[in-house]
Amino acid sequence: MEAIKRKSLFIAFEGIDGSGKSTQLRRLTEFLQRKGYKVHTTAEPTTRPIGRMIRDIFNHRMVADNRTIAGLFVADRLDHILNKDDGMLRLLDEGYIVITDRYYMSSYAYQGAHVPLEWVIGANSLASELLRPDITIFIDMPVGKALDRVRKGRNTLELFESEDNIRQVTAMYEKVIKMIGSDENIVRINGDRSEDEVADEIETLVVAFLHDSLNS
Repeated sequence: MEAIKRKSLFIAFEGIDGSGKSTQLRRLTEFLQRKGYKVHTTAEPTTRPIGRMIRDIFNHRMVADNRTIAGLFVADRLDHILNKDDGMLRLLDEGYIVITDRYYMSSYAYQGAHVPLEWVIGANSLASELLRPDITIFIDMPVGKALDRVRKGRNTLELFESEDNIRQVTAMYEKVIKMIGSDENIVRINGDRSEDEVADEIETLVVAFLHDSLNS
């Protein structure tokens, strides 16, 4: 299918574990590729060395204090933005639409539930100055339904996947959206619907944004 027109765009997906954001990221990627766009998908924590350390902590192979985890996310995120191999700034300069599964808003919500939020925001200020999402898609899902998805087919939960923590993170997301919503393009999507309904809304949103950007 012929592309509408190639244009660099940075999209971040956010939401609690089990919200369906990873599925929707995949579907949006496939949709944009069918339209003819070059798309690069990525995630945080990354698969690079610092990100692998974070994943080891999440999977209980290492132990670290919440302040250490928050600091590791800052370092991993800056590497994610700036590394010379496949850093997000480089890919955007090369004309890719970059879509990430989690970005600094996740740190605000997840680390901000355990470390002072003001510190987390300040520690991530360089990342937000270097690269701010054109669109942050926040998929809103009831905690109970999200946890059912997480637990399905899983024998163990990762570090931050307990019900108590997810409820704290949900509250932090709401707090953060109120704090930064006027400065960032955050779009709330109701995830408590069929996968197709959610995908259709996201696709319509992104196509409209691309159209508006081309004509601005």
